Amino acid sequence: MSIAFSKSLSATQTAIPGLIVCDLPVHGDNRGWFKENWHREKMAALGLPDFTPVQNNISFNEKAGTTRGIHAEPWDKFVSVSSGRIFGAWVDLRVGPSFGAVFTAELDSSKAVFIPRGVGNSFQTLEDNTSYVYLVNDHWSAEAQSHYTFLNLADESVAIEWPIPLEEAELSDKDKAHPRMADVCPMAAKQTLVVGADGQLGSALRELYADDAKVEFVGRVDCDLTDDNFYASRNWKGYDTIINAAAFTAVDAAESPDGRTAAWKVNVDAVTKLARVAIENSLTMIHISSDYVFDGTLSEHTEYEQLSPLNVYGQTKAAGDAVVSLIPRHYILRTSWVIGSGNNFVTTMASLAERGISPSVVNDQIGRLTFTQDLAACIQHLVSVTAPYGTYNITNDGDPQSWADIAADVFELVGAGRDCVSGVSTAEYFAGKTSAARPLNSSLDLAKIKAAGFFPAAAKKRLDMYVASLVSSSGMSGRPTTT
Repeated sequence: MSIAFSKSLSATQTAIPGLIVCDLPVHGDNRGWFKENWHREKMAALGLPDFTPVQNNISFNEKAGTTRGIHAEPWDKFVSVSSGRIFGAWVDLRVGPSFGAVFTAELDSSKAVFIPRGVGNSFQTLEDNTSYVYLVNDHWSAEAQSHYTFLNLADESVAIEWPIPLEEAELSDKDKAHPRMADVCPMAAKQTLVVGADGQLGSALRELYADDAKVEFVGRVDCDLTDDNFYASRNWKGYDTIINAAAFTAVDAAESPDGRTAAWKVNVDAVTKLARVAIENSLTMIHISSDYVFDGTLSEHTEYEQLSPLNVYGQTKAAGDAVVSLIPRHYILRTSWVIGSGNNFVTTMASLAERGISPSVVNDQIGRLTFTQDLAACIQHLVSVTAPYGTYNITNDGDPQSWADIAADVFELVGAGRDCVSGVSTAEYFAGKTSAARPLNSSLDLAKIKAAGFFPAAAKKRLDMYVASLVSSSGMSGRPTTT
């Protein structure tokens, strides 16, 4: 069979998710032929994953009928032939709805196949002296081989129609002994690692992913993100996503010498270590940022505004953003005024109202609350739809309010009067206190996240629901929630 010269480079998705067949341009003359077997820029433009191969292997097969497989490996592969022809057969052996799906194709030097992790790979040579070539994005090791998933070449349920019957083909004893489909343990999907899982957002993510075995949670007691041992002790090839919900958030404490050091250690040094892992292992990293990266002089902040932090905390968050932006697959979620489980501004105001205390609350800082259930749902949405990577603003929706406005809402919701809250300026509130400078306007524009298909609930609605849960659990009087 002669090679088809001068094809156009193209990619075709198959019935197995992620398994892609490529036609390759082969250029020949009287001397022989030449092809670009892998071209990162061109193939990524066609939609192939930029899977960063690290090892190139060649399997030489002397006789037609040599048959190998079916092996599902814990890495991605890009296979082709440099001489001869093969009949390739691929079976999805991953956990999921496509488990057991089969695709077959004949490959010569003008065709290649991208095989995602967990899809079983096998081939049979159709000509003598066939050289089978494959790129992989992890180094082979005996330990890695222990994570293979195997299927018998003769399995009746997938019923692959081998051109040369298996009883006439050349097989290894190991391949003959592989299990039938009924005894195959599917290859588990790569995991998502949530760090900082004990905070407000971490708690919301635990609730959201409570039934998802693919999501692993580590909190402060489980790991130290500033310790190199944490990174060396994990097999990062088993993950595809890191959600960084960890941060040093003590804004005023960050202004002290010790606090400044701690803030930079957690918000920049640890983030740099996470980013290095993400880059080296082609992971997606989701990182939570802050309105404090801005000076608050604009009425509304977009994702494209130049960073201009006023305080040490804001400076460390801005530096962390710059680091994360270097990761090819990243989401930076810029948020403000986060409310979740545990102690926060709303629980404090509700407690004051219950105890009959009338507070003075800042009335010249403007923004929107962000409830962690919406922030967690936004993370899930961006990953599930594979939204374009980059920075997104995410708060709850509705008209911006001052802290004093929100405090008055809380007092009203728990059955106290709005007039129990008095407003003061930021300058008045912090007079005589050691404190960090704060942006006066923290309103974040939500157009980009809405364009990505996520529409956060109104802050007023979420506040009503949140306070209602506090009233229910504490026995406060309260008033009915709005719908």
